[in-house]
Amino acid sequence: MRRRLLTAGVVLAVAGVAAASAAALGTRDGEPSEGKSALPPATAEVVRQTLRDTQDETGTLGHGDDVNVASGLAGTLTSLAKSGSTVGRGETLYRVDDDPVVLLYGGLPAYRVLSSGSSGRDVLQFEKNLWALGYRGFTVDKEYTYATAAAVEEWQDDLGVTETGTLDPARVHYADGASRVHSRIADKGDAVQPGTDVLALTGQERAVTVSLSVDDQRLAKKGAKVALTLPDDKTTTGKITEVETVVAAAEDDRSDPETEIEVTIALDEPKDAGSLNEASVTVSFTSETRKDVLAVPVAALLSLAEGGYGVEVVEGGASRIIAVETGMFAGGLVEVSSADLAEGDVVGVPE
Repeated sequence: MRRRLLTAGVVLAVAGVAAASAAALGTRDGEPSEGKSALPPATAEVVRQTLRDTQDETGTLGHGDDVNVASGLAGTLTSLAKSGSTVGRGETLYRVDDDPVVLLYGGLPAYRVLSSGSSGRDVLQFEKNLWALGYRGFTVDKEYTYATAAAVEEWQDDLGVTETGTLDPARVHYADGASRVHSRIADKGDAVQPGTDVLALTGQERAVTVSLSVDDQRLAKKGAKVALTLPDDKTTTGKITEVETVVAAAEDDRSDPETEIEVTIALDEPKDAGSLNEASVTVSFTSETRKDVLAVPVAALLSLAEGGYGVEVVEGGASRIIAVETGMFAGGLVEVSSADLAEGDVVGVPE
């Protein structure tokens, strides 16, 4: 008799726990559960808004990456442009044995001697510069003619160098535009050989550079807009102008080189940065935007026994659990969708 009473007691206890659990969670088929004990400890409204996948990274406001300029000549450096100065088209970057090496504009490096009979894109690039400097008497095209040679002799005479009518690639350096001398690598009086770095150049306009891990490559989309917070907490905006994969050298023999994503950002309003240079800024990247979606706090999601996620919808003094499809997670919210869920509905969340 005692054994039968104990067994009956266990059955009643298990049944009581099951009933309590059902009351706490609501039913899976969408029917509301009853009783105040079934309600969640806290609630939040379902909102309709734009979600953005954003991530903040630290960048440096400067003049972008610097590019080393190597001498193409052997001799003695007799002068160099000053650090911080700007060198424009046709102006001298440095002198070797007192003969100038000048800056010209273009994306194609000087790689061969140009003379009468030469033809190609490099000829066109050089002739555009010669014309921009005010020399005439030739046609700007891909052909280096006797007329081009005559204009070159006039240019060389103005530079104070031997008038050969040919272009020695060691006498010019091409850049995208006017360049700022970031630093001097060599000093006046140093002996140089072809390949010796003498100057480091950057662009004139200030830019923000950021190094990202490969895992964050989704953030680096050329042309994408970013938000910038300057050291004085002033905010401005910029646009990603360049994305480059670089391999950072290992710190020691026991480390492996690291691959990074180097991002360059141009300021939409350069004047917003004032006189800041080599300053740390916060860059807010947005990799994805979802407009006009329903969202709930991430904490409101419930893991369903049958798989997937649901939320507990609270209506008056009862609640019910409905399945939802999830989308973007951003800022503590998650995008959700369901035919049974609408803006303004109330869902349960933990306290």
